[in-house]
Amino acid sequence: MSAERDSAVGEQVSDGGRKTAKAAETAAAGGSASAKKAAPARKPPARRASTKKAPAEKAPAKKATAKQTTAKKASAKEAAPARKSAAKKASAGKAAPAAHKKTAPAKSSAALKKAPAPRKQVVAPKKATASVPAAPARTVAAHPQGESRTALVRRARRINRELAEVYPYAHPELDFENPFQLVVATVLSAQTTDLRVNQTTPALFAKYPTPEDLAAANPEEVEEILRPTGFFRAKTKSVIGLSKALVEQFGGEVPGRLEDLVKLPGVGRKTAFVVLGNAFGRPGITVDTHFQRLVRRWKWTDETDPDKIEAAVGALFPKSDWTDLSHHVIWHGRRMCHARKPACGACPIAPLCPAYGEGETDPEKAKKLLKYEKAGQPGQRLKPPQAYLDAGGRPAPPLGAG
Repeated sequence: MSAERDSAVGEQVSDGGRKTAKAAETAAAGGSASAKKAAPARKPPARRASTKKAPAEKAPAKKATAKQTTAKKASAKEAAPARKSAAKKASAGKAAPAAHKKTAPAKSSAALKKAPAPRKQVVAPKKATASVPAAPARTVAAHPQGESRTALVRRARRINRELAEVYPYAHPELDFENPFQLVVATVLSAQTTDLRVNQTTPALFAKYPTPEDLAAANPEEVEEILRPTGFFRAKTKSVIGLSKALVEQFGGEVPGRLEDLVKLPGVGRKTAFVVLGNAFGRPGITVDTHFQRLVRRWKWTDETDPDKIEAAVGALFPKSDWTDLSHHVIWHGRRMCHARKPACGACPIAPLCPAYGEGETDPEKAKKLLKYEKAGQPGQRLKPPQAYLDAGGRPAPPLGAG
């Protein structure tokens, strides 16, 4: 009944009364109306429909709904930071592996960029080693079959010991009685045999026994004496020049130092070491043609320059062995290990020689290639040491003898 009465009254009153009644109905509706109008905010099509149908008198309801909507928006704003922070955490958690994955390639790329650094370090020592070798002669070439440095030293020293047993009487094969005669004879031995020099020097030293005598000699007379040795004009100039130098610079005495000897005309390192080793007892390596040929044949060194050969071979032996080593190698080169046809079949060091087989390997045929006392022939000295004679050696005949 009350509801009907209210509706009747509402119809009879003026417009103002009507608006109040409707406003009351709207207020009574309260939450339902606001809920219906809040929904259009999320659903745009529903909101458009309500705005078209809603009359002007429903403005207060819109205000109430707006207040509620603002409250909801405020609460949504308050909740937003929390959601954003949670989202950030979640995204951070999800992004962490991605970031880790991104960083890993960066590290690998960085490692790849840093990789060339070791390559530079590897190249640098090569440049350094290229500038280090000040004495290349000391670097001895390895055996073609891969012989180590230690094995090379052992083999070289064993060869020397074997040769010392074969030639226990090895000595300089030039006749001399003092350092002056030895230095002159050594200068004359270039491009000829020691035998020819030994047959020539007796007449020379008989006429010019001292440096002073030879320095004042007539060159033509000296040339006539030295003619059998070959290159007699050049050799005459050398022996007269070194005699003058001995008189003027060293008081007529042969110096006992390498740096002084090589200053004399016609005297090089080979001649100087012959004089130092055999006249003064100072160790030295004599690198003549026989020595050069054999040490390369034995693969002691691949050097071809005499000074470098001297340094390379000297590094394989103690200094005290240098003079005797020179005699052993030179004697073996003159008697067995010849340049064109070595007597491999008669060689005592054949098992140690890398070049075995280059010559005659048949023992009977190889014996026919031996020279001097090994073949029962005279040696090169007219006045050899007694040890050579005791070993069965025979002195060489003088010049002009049959």
